[in-house]
Amino acid sequence: MHYPRLTKNDPPADVVLLLEGTYPMVQGGVAGWVEQLIKGLPDWRFAVVFIGSRKENYAEIKYDIPDNLVHLELHYLMDGSDHDVLAGSRRRGCPAAFARSRELHEQLRNEDVHAGDVLGDVVRLVSNGGALNRDNFLHEKLSWNEIVRNYEANCSKTSFLDYFWTIRNMHLPVFTLAEIAGQLPRGRCFHAASTGYAGFLGAMAHHLTGTPLLVSEHGIYTKERHIDLLEADWIHTPKDPLSHGFSADTGYLRDLWIRFFQSLGRMTYSAAESVTTLYEGNQQRQIKDGADPGKTCLIPNGIRLERFRPLREMTAANMRPVVVLLGRVTPIKDIKTFLRAVKHLLYRIPEAEAWVVGPDGEDPGYSRECHDLADQLMLGDRLRFLGYQRIDDILPQARLVVLTSISEAQPLVILESLASGVPVVTTDVGACREMVLGNGSAEQAAGRVVPIANPEATAGAMAELLLSESRWQKARDVGIERVEAQYSEALMLSRYEALYRDGARQDEAATDFAQERTQ
Repeated sequence: MHYPRLTKNDPPADVVLLLEGTYPMVQGGVAGWVEQLIKGLPDWRFAVVFIGSRKENYAEIKYDIPDNLVHLELHYLMDGSDHDVLAGSRRRGCPAAFARSRELHEQLRNEDVHAGDVLGDVVRLVSNGGALNRDNFLHEKLSWNEIVRNYEANCSKTSFLDYFWTIRNMHLPVFTLAEIAGQLPRGRCFHAASTGYAGFLGAMAHHLTGTPLLVSEHGIYTKERHIDLLEADWIHTPKDPLSHGFSADTGYLRDLWIRFFQSLGRMTYSAAESVTTLYEGNQQRQIKDGADPGKTCLIPNGIRLERFRPLREMTAANMRPVVVLLGRVTPIKDIKTFLRAVKHLLYRIPEAEAWVVGPDGEDPGYSRECHDLADQLMLGDRLRFLGYQRIDDILPQARLVVLTSISEAQPLVILESLASGVPVVTTDVGACREMVLGNGSAEQAAGRVVPIANPEATAGAMAELLLSESRWQKARDVGIERVEAQYSEALMLSRYEALYRDGARQDEAATDFAQERTQ
């Protein structure tokens, strides 16, 4: 498939979007928000740089390419990363480069060190022409010696192979990002939709070019990676028989990954001109993680209300007790709690139906576990896994929408459900409470909020709304009113457009200054 590409003769893009594991290769969530931005600002020219793990994990592009998406490139950080594993133990390299690398690692462990100071040194060390490159890291004797030295000093009680591959898989993407950063399409500003790899790519590119960087986080990347790492089964986790928990050295490997992503986040925040998120709790977490309070701001999600208003007549007429979970089949959505809640619900309302609607290919192992659990619970034909579906087709058939996520920011599916006239039952995560409960009074509830990982409470909340027509109707009316008054796509787009204009002005000023200095 041919993708749109900018050439040297083309004007730069207005906005270069830096995206990790989302648009255009994954549907829903942040990807839907990206599509909103691009299509909602048709006068702005966008470029998209997608970063994924391995190409095999992403089957095809999931979205039509709009006319104002003028450049698209796809990169996979882990493809080709496991060749020539031990080939370099006979080579020799530059001691000063590895010594400087060691110093930078020590600086990043110190939270009192300003991450912006470290960023420049990291970029100079690993970027094109720097003293430390992929070949040095993979093949030089000094690299091997450094890994062995750190292992013996910090992690000698666990498997050396586990430690070795942890270090390799952690650092190789940095060299790939450095290569990408030196060849990014030209733009008037960079906009990263997370910290992590995409944000760090933006930080490196900002350092190399001076182009302003904006960072937007729906969920806080470091928090979500922390959750993923605690549950990851690819980190070998033998139990310590004395503590009845993870061994100290196994915990060290997890801590390494957590500190790694925290360091990427701190350096990304330091390079950003503006850092946005969806609600105040996230904003405080960003500040705690190193963002400058003066650069942070809130831009809530918004939806195109015109799309969902026509669905209200159908949802008002629908009386079938269908509860729908709209979300990816991944651990962070905690599909298993939903399945267990459905089992409890069926004891109270045997005729109830439950649908899981969302892509199931992101984590095949977890998806299989969910199907197995459904069989164990004997949910039979009362439960359906429908995969990805158009939300416009699903919402008219739903009596309730349910989210059992263990982490969310401000999920669009809640706004879309409320705008369509479907009450919501959600866990108490992110901005879900304020979207559903408003000021917290019972009269202002557009559904129910329940604790995380509590099937009984989730089932109770679903049953309460399904069994009481008056409570369901009140929640429906409140939800429609709240979305109309507080959440609109037009307001959201105007706020991002203002940031883009500021970024473009700064890019023009920086370009003029650079030209004056060369004259």
